Amino acid sequence: MTVLIAGAGVGGLTLALMLHKRGIKSVVFEQASEIRELGVGINTLPHAIKELAQLDLLQALDDVAIRTKELIYINRLGQVVWREPRGLDAGFDFPQFSVHRGRLQKVLYDAVKARLGADAVRTGLRLAGFQQDEGGVTAHFTDAVRGAGSLTARGDVLVSADGIHSVTRRYYYPHEGQPSWQGVMMWRGAADWPQFLSGRSMYIGGGMGAKFTLYPIAHGSNPGRKLTNWAVSIRIADGEKSPPPKDSWSMQGRLDDVLPYARRFKVADFDVEGLVRATPVCYQYPMCDRDPLPRWTFGRVTLLGDAAHPMYPVGSNGAAQAILDARCLADSLLKSEHPMQALHYYEAERLPKTAEIVLLNRKGGPERVIDEVERLAPAGFDYVDRVLGHADREAIVRGYAGKAGFTQQQVNK
Repeated sequence: MTVLIAGAGVGGLTLALMLHKRGIKSVVFEQASEIRELGVGINTLPHAIKELAQLDLLQALDDVAIRTKELIYINRLGQVVWREPRGLDAGFDFPQFSVHRGRLQKVLYDAVKARLGADAVRTGLRLAGFQQDEGGVTAHFTDAVRGAGSLTARGDVLVSADGIHSVTRRYYYPHEGQPSWQGVMMWRGAADWPQFLSGRSMYIGGGMGAKFTLYPIAHGSNPGRKLTNWAVSIRIADGEKSPPPKDSWSMQGRLDDVLPYARRFKVADFDVEGLVRATPVCYQYPMCDRDPLPRWTFGRVTLLGDAAHPMYPVGSNGAAQAILDARCLADSLLKSEHPMQALHYYEAERLPKTAEIVLLNRKGGPERVIDEVERLAPAGFDYVDRVLGHADREAIVRGYAGKAGFTQQQVNK
């Protein structure tokens, strides 16, 4: 069996490694001319790290990432709404990693080349179309740089892991239109900065209308410093009336645009404005998703990752769900008698779960606990329990973890 994979992001590369481990051949096609370290920080939760650990990638991740110790939700004034340990410190069998998205991608890419061979990832090729027949699927790729020339590949299955603007998704859903945007713009960056708290702590402050995120993603220039990731998300427009701006991992933002928003947030014993000012380059990205689809699979063709279920970046689940997709699809292809049967098993397992997470993320995911406290006490509080009781706050945070599949019991079983 040969699986053609369109897209060398986290989902596509993880799928190639999963298939290789199960003795299934794959080839990855990527429209970028080279695999570059784009984006800034993301969190990868224990349920996804469990899968990467089974691919023997823990040491490679430790070399480039930080094992997250604790998560702290605060309001815009810096008052603690919720605090909990994470990863191994919370009793999980696997860590949670805070990591530069591009470095995670490179860990996967290097592993694919080492295990599958240098030709396993073919860059500079954009999926242009495909045809299916009784025996397989033929995919056509064009030169993504020059637009001329082409390559044809034959396989048993085509998996489109080509992101929120997936060619295959657009083919089967031509009238879907642009991604959904609620009017929230995100600015992101990272700078070498003195470590705060444990050196492995993560802050998320404010609600969906105005949010600040802060955590280290790599070791810094000396033991007392970390490459510290920050993100500021602000509702700047009415998403129902305004089309989303162009989205790209490499679109640079202006510090002058984000600094007035960054000044809104207070973090105890931390210079938020100073960190933003120290950032060499920041990026901006509209927070977009798409409505859940009724189906992903069409014969021998299916969707994976952001092509299947793009979601708002709350709850640390975007990359994690793509990794879980890859594991499920690889298992289904190994166990099924026919590839088309495998794709339907995969869809039946993963589509309902990810659809629920997409909708939960629109409401704020576990971070909705901050929205609720800010709604009830917009000017701050003396005791958070008097605003929203511990059981109510726990229900929001733990309820999301259960639906997204990363409670301690679910991961450690």
